[in-house]
Amino acid sequence: MPINILMPALSPTMEEGTLAKWNVKEGDEVSSGDVIAEIETDKATMEFEAVDEGTIGKIFVPEGTEGVKVNDLIAVLLEEGESADDLDTDASPDADASSNAAPAEPSEQTEPAKGYGREGGAAQEEKPAAPAPSRKDGERIFASPLARRIAADKGLDLADIEGSGPRGRVVKADVENATAKPKTASAGKSDGTEKDTKALPADQMAPKAGAPAQGMSADVVAKMYADREYEEVKLDGMRKTIAARLTEAKQTVPHFYLRRDIHLDALLKFRSQLNKGLEAKGVKLSVNDFIIKACANALQEVPDCNAVWAGDRVLKLKPSDVAVAVAIEGGLFTPVLRDADSKTLSTLSAEMKDLATRARDRKLAPYEYQGGSFAISNLGMMGIENFDAVINPPHASILAVGAGLKKPVVDDEGNVTTATVMSVTLSVDHRVIDGALGAEFLAAIKSNLEDPIAMLA
Repeated sequence: MPINILMPALSPTMEEGTLAKWNVKEGDEVSSGDVIAEIETDKATMEFEAVDEGTIGKIFVPEGTEGVKVNDLIAVLLEEGESADDLDTDASPDADASSNAAPAEPSEQTEPAKGYGREGGAAQEEKPAAPAPSRKDGERIFASPLARRIAADKGLDLADIEGSGPRGRVVKADVENATAKPKTASAGKSDGTEKDTKALPADQMAPKAGAPAQGMSADVVAKMYADREYEEVKLDGMRKTIAARLTEAKQTVPHFYLRRDIHLDALLKFRSQLNKGLEAKGVKLSVNDFIIKACANALQEVPDCNAVWAGDRVLKLKPSDVAVAVAIEGGLFTPVLRDADSKTLSTLSAEMKDLATRARDRKLAPYEYQGGSFAISNLGMMGIENFDAVINPPHASILAVGAGLKKPVVDDEGNVTTATVMSVTLSVDHRVIDGALGAEFLAAIKSNLEDPIAMLA
């Protein structure tokens, strides 16, 4: 029986991707473990391996195709004795009847798909979809399960939404950009009957309680600048993901902020001594390496801060897995240094350099930039003195690191002198960490950085 090859979910949050390259062509024989394609997610290019052996009977999605939904049919594998003549050549990646699985909703995906499903069985366990709706003229409405759910939540009729997907399929973006039609208001008469009134203007309709704020649509913004010259920049997958996740973070995570100044003179002197001794080994430690180590140790010293928000509970981690923001062209990565508390400075330095290099080449695997309970965002090397960073869910906190600058300070004897001072801001999720606990955590970070020798003892 032919085996449907479906677009894989290469990370828990992946909804669509780009089929960057086919490493096989129709008629090629493949074995389990062969790399048959390269898939671009929002942040990386991943290899897609075959899990069965057979012959590539038909490729439905050409290489270079963007926006291929997870679980869309991309190719068919023939088993021994089967012929391409037996296949339905009119099938397409969006054909609901011929595909063995509908696009999975992101909220239902618990782990990346590792292969593809046989005809009649899905690669991932899914809930049965509701009966397909139709328009007034009887034409069937094609819509993804996620789009149907969002439409139901927003009170939208799919028949009123024009789909932008293949064959006019209504997808998530179509529903998110749509607005419900104004409903006719009615007022009760004194005799208990009702009279019809004109429909309320859209700007006077009360939003649903608890509904997230909606920004202006693309059409509205474009009209505002219709008389000005501009260039329209298409959003790539990474930019869309950053926009969605940061909007989610600011709308759903109750941030509060704690600030401290950290004196770096002892650390800079100690770093200089270490680098002289490590020069023969080709190791050069950065201030950021010390910050990573200090934060990893602080998570062990204040273990209640080594936690993540998990919807209806808090998960407290044992190891210190520290994420570090890395700027790349068009966006950023947050690769995770696992077990950072138990590693030496030189090991952390080497790992960070490797992760940063591969992040800029978009060669990180999902497990290398997912996870952790805490993150560091350092803009000090760019001259920024201080700033507030946005928490990356489900993390409970993030440390924004500013530049170390020479400043006048008052010493313990009351004398005015100069010191290298670095301003840091800890953004905290109040659902996980309260003010006093966050202050204790930030004090531990400060103590480690101002007494680096003790930190390494």
